[in-house]
Amino acid sequence: MLKATDLRQKEVINIFDGKKMGFIMDIDIDTDYGKIKSIVLPGVSRGFNLFLRSEEIEIPWEKVKKIGEDVILVEYQDTLKKGL
Repeated sequence: MLKATDLRQKEVINIFDGKKMGFIMDIDIDTDYGKIKSIVLPGVSRGFNLFLRSEEIEIPWEKVKKIGEDVILVEYQDTLKKGL
Protein backbone atom coordinates (compact mmCIF):
# COMPACT_ATOMS: atom_id res chain seq x y z
CA MET A 1 0.00 0.00 0.00
CA LEU A 2 1.30 3.45 -0.93
CA LYS A 3 1.17 6.40 1.42
CA ALA A 4 0.40 9.94 0.24
CA THR A 5 3.93 10.95 1.19
CA ASP A 6 5.28 8.21 -1.10
CA LEU A 7 3.26 9.59 -4.02
CA ARG A 8 4.49 13.14 -3.41
CA GLN A 9 8.11 12.03 -3.75
CA LYS A 10 7.62 10.64 -7.27
CA GLU A 11 7.93 12.82 -10.36
CA VAL A 12 4.91 12.93 -12.67
CA ILE A 13 5.56 12.23 -16.38
CA ASN A 14 3.02 12.81 -19.16
CA ILE A 15 2.86 9.81 -21.52
CA PHE A 16 1.43 11.97 -24.35
CA ASP A 17 4.61 14.00 -24.81
CA GLY A 18 7.12 12.49 -22.37
CA LYS A 19 7.48 15.78 -20.47
CA LYS A 20 8.17 16.02 -16.78
CA MET A 21 5.21 17.72 -15.11
CA GLY A 22 6.67 18.05 -11.63
CA PHE A 23 5.84 16.62 -8.24
CA ILE A 24 2.41 16.23 -6.64
CA MET A 25 1.61 19.16 -4.36
CA ASP A 26 -1.84 18.00 -3.23
CA ILE A 27 -4.13 15.00 -3.38
CA ASP A 28 -7.93 15.34 -3.57
CA ILE A 29 -9.61 12.52 -1.63
CA ASP A 30 -13.26 11.49 -1.66
CA THR A 31 -13.84 11.33 2.09
CA ASP A 32 -17.07 9.34 1.72
CA TYR A 33 -15.31 6.43 0.03
CA GLY A 34 -11.70 6.99 1.09
CA LYS A 35 -10.47 7.01 -2.52
CA ILE A 36 -8.24 9.43 -4.41
CA LYS A 37 -10.22 11.63 -6.83
CA SER A 38 -7.31 13.56 -8.36
CA ILE A 39 -3.74 14.70 -7.98
CA VAL A 40 -2.75 18.37 -8.14
CA LEU A 41 0.50 19.65 -9.62
CA PRO A 42 1.89 23.17 -9.45
CA GLY A 43 1.49 25.29 -12.56
CA VAL A 44 4.53 25.87 -14.76
CA SER A 45 6.63 29.02 -14.51
CA ARG A 46 6.01 31.54 -17.27
CA GLY A 47 8.95 33.24 -18.88
CA PHE A 48 11.92 34.28 -16.79
CA ASN A 49 9.85 35.17 -13.74
CA LEU A 50 9.95 32.23 -11.34
CA PHE A 51 7.17 33.76 -9.24
CA LEU A 52 4.60 33.88 -12.05
CA ARG A 53 2.94 30.49 -12.31
CA SER A 54 -0.04 29.39 -14.31
CA GLU A 55 -2.97 27.75 -12.55
CA GLU A 56 -2.52 24.43 -10.82
CA ILE A 57 -2.95 21.29 -12.92
CA GLU A 58 -5.54 18.85 -11.60
CA ILE A 59 -5.33 15.35 -13.04
CA PRO A 60 -8.20 12.91 -12.39
CA TRP A 61 -7.06 9.68 -10.74
CA GLU A 62 -8.37 7.70 -13.74
CA LYS A 63 -5.64 9.37 -15.85
CA VAL A 64 -2.89 7.91 -13.64
CA LYS A 65 -1.71 4.95 -15.72
CA LYS A 66 1.28 3.56 -13.82
CA ILE A 67 3.02 4.20 -10.51
CA GLY A 68 6.65 3.15 -10.69
CA GLU A 69 9.50 3.15 -8.24
CA ASP A 70 10.59 6.70 -9.17
CA VAL A 71 7.85 8.17 -11.36
CA ILE A 72 4.11 8.34 -11.94
CA LEU A 73 2.93 8.08 -15.56
CA VAL A 74 -0.21 10.04 -16.40
CA GLU A 75 -2.29 10.48 -19.52
CA TYR A 76 -2.77 14.25 -19.64
CA GLN A 77 -3.74 16.26 -22.68
CA ASP A 78 -4.01 20.00 -22.16
CA THR A 79 -7.43 21.07 -23.46
CA LEU A 80 -5.94 24.32 -24.78
CA LYS A 81 -3.55 22.38 -27.03
CA LYS A 82 -6.00 19.71 -28.26
CA GLY A 83 -6.94 21.66 -31.37
CA LEU A 84 -3.34 22.21 -32.44
